[in-house]
Amino acid sequence: MLIHHTDARFRRGRLSRRSFLRTAAASAAAMTFADRVALAAAELKRQNRSMILLWMNGGPSQFDTFSPAAGDLGGGIKPISTSVPGIQIAERLPNLAKVADDLCVIRSMTNKEGNHQRAQYQMHTGYPPSGSVAHPAFPSLAAEQLVESIEDRTELPSVVSIGRTTGAGFLGVDYEPFVVGDPSKMPANVATSVPENRVRDRLRLLEKLDGEFAKTGAERVVADHQSLYRQSADMVLSKDVSAFDVSKEPEKVRREYGDSDFGRGCLLARRLVETGVSCVEVRLDGWDTHDNADARLATLTGSLDPAYAALLSDLKRRGMLDRTLVVWAGEFGRTPRVNGRGGRDHFPRAFNVALAGCGVRGGRVVGGVSKDANMVEDRPVTVPDLLRTMSHALGIDADREHVSPLGRPMKVVDGGEVVTECFA
Repeated sequence: MLIHHTDARFRRGRLSRRSFLRTAAASAAAMTFADRVALAAAELKRQNRSMILLWMNGGPSQFDTFSPAAGDLGGGIKPISTSVPGIQIAERLPNLAKVADDLCVIRSMTNKEGNHQRAQYQMHTGYPPSGSVAHPAFPSLAAEQLVESIEDRTELPSVVSIGRTTGAGFLGVDYEPFVVGDPSKMPANVATSVPENRVRDRLRLLEKLDGEFAKTGAERVVADHQSLYRQSADMVLSKDVSAFDVSKEPEKVRREYGDSDFGRGCLLARRLVETGVSCVEVRLDGWDTHDNADARLATLTGSLDPAYAALLSDLKRRGMLDRTLVVWAGEFGRTPRVNGRGGRDHFPRAFNVALAGCGVRGGRVVGGVSKDANMVEDRPVTVPDLLRTMSHALGIDADREHVSPLGRPMKVVDGGEVVTECFA
């Protein structure tokens, strides 16, 4: 739209509020859908968005979490009502039932990978395992873009994993997850016994020695080595390192998260994203329930329920949920029928994932399965669909390409489409 400066409003050197609004509205109407999407993504990036991935390692049973079933399929676990009329979840999640209005549950995830390692890799990277390429995990790819828009960056690592996880692959050491083994303790070796100026002097000496090695053809190795040491020194010397100390939280808050490593991990995740860390993964192991599932699931959900619910409530209370994407997921689900050992086997054909925050509309369910729960009947969601939906929530470019060591361009997400039902 052309604005002619012969207009009397401009000749007077000012524009009335009414004229401004009229002009702005006309300009907005002239924008294409792609323009509006790009503008919205830019706005999201300005909000210092972050992600917390709650990873249920081993493949959680959908029937014992967010997709309960009646009768034999339920395995004795009954559905309970939630804060959202018409939505039920498993009875072992009473605290999460109270915050269901913040949750968007996708009950129609579907995949083909039924092997733990392969499925875990694919769910983290969006690609099947390849012997020739180490693909970057989504948290590392997301962090690379998220930190670009942060003016006052923390000196903590941009990606933290509480428990081991898939790494940054060919993206490099700058976005390799910093692994925390025990969330109840400060990371090892973060205290320094010498003044900061001596630490910096030692780093400069190390760089000089590395420079000689680099001349022999080891430039990439040396660059990675120096980057790792700089990051470590920055973290150790930063005031933000205290974010790793969950004991600084009030006792009441610690009780809300529960007395478990997973609970302390979720609390640590909140402290880290509050400090400026872009992506945090918290793992809860033990979901491979082929046998004696009832007792094992009671323990698992006993850790999951208070911690996950407290995390959502705490983020919301602090005004952080709108800019923090919380993803609950595992590598696949479990079979509809209980086996002869009192457990359920691997089942990638139909399982569930839950999203919250960062523009996701809570209090809803996306998709559904057949009556016998053997297949998705309504709105199937693939792994690329899920990762593209997460990218949309975070405001990052899912089509950004990186060149692998083999010279092949690879997108953040290969294919898929945004699950718009999560936002509408």
